[in-house]
Parts: sequence; structure tokens; C-alpha cells
Amino acid sequence: MSIKILLIDDEELFREDFALLLRNEGYECLTAPSAEQGLETVKKEFPDIIFSDIVMPGKSGIDILEDLNRINPDGSVIIMTSFGALETAIKAFRFGAIDYILKPIEFEEVLIKIERIIQHKELLSELKFLRKEVVEHTEEFSFVGESEPIKKIKELIQMVGPTNSTVLINGESGTGKEVVAQAIHLISNNSEKPFIAINCPSLQENLLESELFGHVKGAFTGAIKDKVGFMEAAGKGTILLDEISEIPIALQSKLLRVLEQKEFYRVGGTKKYTLNARIIAATNRDLKESIKIGKFREDLFYRIAVFEIEMPALRQRSEDIPLLIDFFLKKFNNEMKKKYIGVSSEAMKAMLNYDWPGNIRELRNVIERAMILCENKTININGLPSNILGISQNISESKSLKATLNSYERAYITQILKENNWNKEVSAKILEINSSTLYRKISELDISENN
Repeated sequence: MSIKILLIDDEELFREDFALLLRNEGYECLTAPSAEQGLETVKKEFPDIIFSDIVMPGKSGIDILEDLNRINPDGSVIIMTSFGALETAIKAFRFGAIDYILKPIEFEEVLIKIERIIQHKELLSELKFLRKEVVEHTEEFSFVGESEPIKKIKELIQMVGPTNSTVLINGESGTGKEVVAQAIHLISNNSEKPFIAINCPSLQENLLESELFGHVKGAFTGAIKDKVGFMEAAGKGTILLDEISEIPIALQSKLLRVLEQKEFYRVGGTKKYTLNARIIAATNRDLKESIKIGKFREDLFYRIAVFEIEMPALRQRSEDIPLLIDFFLKKFNNEMKKKYIGVSSEAMKAMLNYDWPGNIRELRNVIERAMILCENKTININGLPSNILGISQNISESKSLKATLNSYERAYITQILKENNWNKEVSAKILEINSSTLYRKISELDISENN
């Protein structure tokens, strides 16, 4: 791991001697003779570690601490001082320093501090990698499949991912819009930066602006301290505005201005902040229809719809259902410590014929439920909800209570018999009735293999 270190100190001899020692240890070392020049170097070089003196002409080391952390949030700042007062250290920590050392410095102590910082950064890097792996392996189900619609989605992600363009993802609930946004972020040039998903409907209208842009102390009742908003916290990462159609019309105009000018103010504040994050929007509504009824601004629509991705519903890619089922079987086998090997032909037929209004999310839940209910190594129709089996339709066509019960019973027994190749003894055990009762039901309900 290549470590870049910046020394900010107005004493030239000390600065150059210190830098030489660090270079001899194999570190890349930059120097700056003042706080102001140090800030300019940070903006260009983004060093991993910054050693800054406190007392310097012009701005002090304490004066630039907040700017150092804002400009270079991944950098670690260590304050150097000849005055070992506890108050100085406390003030430095309050403004973002992670440590301090006393002059004259002990070089061995400096090397120990640097090594600790390196170890911490390596740990954070590993955690980011693991988090990325988790996203790729637990959320990839939306991309399982070989249908033409899903192939097209993959192609679009590959094209738009490396750019900084704003993306609008349209699609029904449960089709994987957030997963697509994550995939775009993971192949972007800032994949190591934060990915922040904001569920717009979940935030109260009066708090949404504060959550997006932050606020200053006293901006409104309850604002007892300054708050960093999502736009600021994301840095150069990615922000997903999920269900953007639910943002109040008044806030839409402010959002439009932010997207156009790439800058914003905290609520109640006067300090200007730059928007560095990439914006991805998602919606399950037809925004053009929302525009017609005055629920969404047309100019905001054209600002976010630079690159549109239309997520296919599961019923539009039904050939992927067997592959998705297989994916979920493996996933839940691992999580539940089970050993399911497949799905019965009857259960598969029922799932292929179902419309899946809840899309992939609904399929996921159905498979998880079935793996809890079924007792052998194959998911059968016993584990599927009645709406997928079509039983509810049969019931709705009946009129009297007796006819409804008979319709349900006939459909269910027929399905169990089919599942077990019309083996009546096995079917009776599954139904928890004796064989003679099953034969009687078959006769009464006019069940046959031709049904």
C-alpha cells in the first residue's frame, strides 16, 4: 500500500529533515511551508497522512483542520506542537485531528503512529472490499438470467457505469432498481466512495430537505446542532433517490437547482457546498403521467432522465424464473443449512404460469417460505401459496359455502395426486388421511387423471 504523507511546517530545516527521514523509510513525502499552501497541496494530492504544525504565520494548524477533513475526508491529520498543553490536544481532536506529537519529535514514535494509521486504513479497505463482495453476491439475483431483457440491462449498466451521467431507473416494485443503482456505482470511477440510498417516501416532508442538504444549529425547532446531509456525506460517491416521484413539488424545485448548479446550502445556512456525488433516481411510477397531473416538475424530469433504464417485470422475462429459483435455493440452503436440490414439475409449472405482481422480491419470499414448509429435498406445491396454485380463482367462481369448500378440496387433492404421480397411498400420507378416505374423496369430488 503506497502511503503519501504531507508535512505542513514553517520551519524549513525541520521540515526538510523530517521529510528526508520519511523518504528514507520508503514513504512518498510532500511539504508545505504554510497552512494555506498545505490546503492547496491537499486539494491536488489527497495525502493519506498529514503532519501539521499548530503555530505558523497566517492561519494556524487548528484553523485549517476542518478544511483538511472536508477536502480530504480519507486523510488522517496529526498535529505537531511545541506546547504540550492538554487544551491544545483537546481542541485539535475536536476539529478532526486523530493524534498529536510534541516537538522535538521522537522519530521512532512517529513511525509507530504511521504504522498504526496504515493498519487502520488497510482494515477499512478490507471492509470496503467485503462490503462490495456482499453486494455482488447477495444482490446479484436481479441479474440472474439469460433473457433478452436482462441482457439489455447488463449492457446499459456497462455503458453508463464509468460515466458521471445522471441515471433514471424505471420499473415496478421488486424488479431490482436499487440493485441496478448499486451495480452502476460498483463499476464507476468512484466505486470506493459511499453509496447512499435514500427512500424518499420514508422521510417526513418537513425533514426531507434537512436529510438531503443538512442543516445548521437553530435552523428550526429541534435543530440542536449542525447536521451533515446526504448530499454532503456522499462526497464523490453515488446517491440513489429511490421513489423520486414522492418528493414534494416544492422541494423538487430546490433539487433541480442543486442538480443544475452542482451546489447547495444547508437548511438555515449561508455556507455554499459543492455537490460532488453522482445522482441516480428510481421510480415505480410513470413520471410523464405525474407531470400531466401536476405532481412532478417537467424540467426536473428532463434533468434526471439523461440516461434511462427500464427494468423488465418478471412476467416479461419468465424464462429466467428457473434460474432465479435455482439461485434462491442455493442462497437459502446456505443460510438455512438445508439441502434442497430442486423444484417439482408441478410446482415449477405453477410458478411459470403465475404473473408475479411483486416481481423478484415476491419470488424470493415464495422460495424462502416453501423451503420452510416442505419437508423433503424438493419444493412441491404444498409449499406454494394458494394464489400461485390458482386455487383462489377456483374458489371465487363458486357461490355457496359448500361449493366453495368442494372446489378448494378438489383442486388441492388433485394437485397432491399429480405431485405424487397419482400414488394414492403416498398422497394419503401427505394429506394425513387414510387411503379409504382418499378413495372416497376421489369418487365424491369426481377426481381423475384426466382432470
